[in-house]
Amino acid sequence: MPKGSTTSWSYILIWLLFKFVLKIFYGTIVVENADLIPKTGQPCIVCANHSNSLTDALLLVTSMPSRTRNMLRLTAKSTQFGHRTFTSWLIESAGTVPIKRRKDYNNHEVDNSQVMDKLMDALELGDAVCLFPEGASRYHPTIAPLKTGVARIVSDVLSRNRDDPNFSISILTCSVTYMHRQHFRSDVLVTFNPPMTFTPKDNPELLAPVQYDEIRALTARMHQQISSRTIDSPSWEFVRSAKMATRIYAPLGTRMSLGDYVRITRTFVEAFKASDDTQKSKRTAEDQSIDFSKEDIELNQLRRDLKNYQDRLVRWGIKDDRIARPLSLRTITMRMVIRLTWFICLFTISLPGLVLWTPVFITTFIAVRNFKRTGPVWDTFDEIAQYKLVYGLFSGLSVWAACILFTLPSAAITTFLVPAMMWMTLRWTEDAVSAFRAFMALARLLCVGKKTLSEILITRRDLHSRLMNLAVGTLGLPDDPEKFFVERGGKEKGRVRSTWDSGAKYFSVRRRRKRDWNETLRLHDQVDYPEDGL
Repeated sequence: MPKGSTTSWSYILIWLLFKFVLKIFYGTIVVENADLIPKTGQPCIVCANHSNSLTDALLLVTSMPSRTRNMLRLTAKSTQFGHRTFTSWLIESAGTVPIKRRKDYNNHEVDNSQVMDKLMDALELGDAVCLFPEGASRYHPTIAPLKTGVARIVSDVLSRNRDDPNFSISILTCSVTYMHRQHFRSDVLVTFNPPMTFTPKDNPELLAPVQYDEIRALTARMHQQISSRTIDSPSWEFVRSAKMATRIYAPLGTRMSLGDYVRITRTFVEAFKASDDTQKSKRTAEDQSIDFSKEDIELNQLRRDLKNYQDRLVRWGIKDDRIARPLSLRTITMRMVIRLTWFICLFTISLPGLVLWTPVFITTFIAVRNFKRTGPVWDTFDEIAQYKLVYGLFSGLSVWAACILFTLPSAAITTFLVPAMMWMTLRWTEDAVSAFRAFMALARLLCVGKKTLSEILITRRDLHSRLMNLAVGTLGLPDDPEKFFVERGGKEKGRVRSTWDSGAKYFSVRRRRKRDWNETLRLHDQVDYPEDGL
């Protein structure tokens, strides 16, 4: 069995550096099924959906346990090589292989034969190679049709080793789901799917000369695996409505694991997609007398009502849980005082550390603002997280180095004190922002008025009844989600299991206890997405 390539020092440095940076940028990174990853020495192609540019690759690299795979060989578009930039150095130092894309060469023919030979040589050594079969990163909620390159590489490698009865190669698909990919302290779910393993003996249909139908069938299996564990939606409106449906069906916040939250949301998206696709096909049918089914009409009306309900909550600046669990005036007033007092205390102790964070925030803000001006949403938003990571890393290291230089007599202390202080400031700031956000939400409840709240409550009860009928009767979801999802699973990362656990995690140094998986480091709840078509 091959032993795989040795790990270079630059790869180890990049792994450690971005493991640290990603943990700072994202609040919680949950990795599921890491035990399914083939071990070092087993030729493996890792494939994932591609919606966040270089951040996707870094996330996959840092999500693979080093005790399982010593390295993951990356690929990237050739236009990112040969520049005097940190990103270019980073890509080249990690042993990344350049891939030429036709779109980068005015749609002219490109020659990747040497690159493919390098990838196949690496696989025969027992390496793991990362490829994104969509072909390009894109800021869109749907997974693009996969290109057949991965299936062709598998076929070529098997054909080159057809006389070795012990040779095998695996395709490990991975589904990556970002709650808000470009927002600071949002959450990410990385789910590895069961690997598909191929051998010359068991898969003669993939040996040269191979039928193209076999290549397409394998590509279709990959697409099905990737899309089955993430949210694959035709539009942002469907994602928004499905998340609203999940909050009404199971208002558990982080007492439900991130994986369960994503799977429930995906279930609602798939239901909305099926209904919408059915209506579109019926509209285009030659027989215009065909009636829409009752289920289709009801489901599409439910999606529109969910959108209207969410729009109304956004307009008033309140959350669904405040409608589901009404509070008395006395309780609201008492909680407002507590939240405001807590915010003032946390913000006060955070001020010294915020001085250190200010250059980082300003540098990142300016860099991202200038980058957004270079193109439309669909062409730039998938690289925002990458820009924030790179500029945040540079500016953070600069602040750290400056503090050491200014305190040279006690540099040994400053070297460790400054990072610790910046981390604790971030934790305190997260809790301060959360406290102020809760204070503002409670204040808005007073502004809305009892009559309006009563009307919204009636609307919510109607939506809840219809959603439960859909979830339990049609989709086969549990009829008691609060009991089912609290008891299900174990100590997943970021999950809150009990009242005691909730209180303990609130004061955790490592990770903030969030109220829900939709939370980011902002003064308002992030529930909106770019308009479709931008």
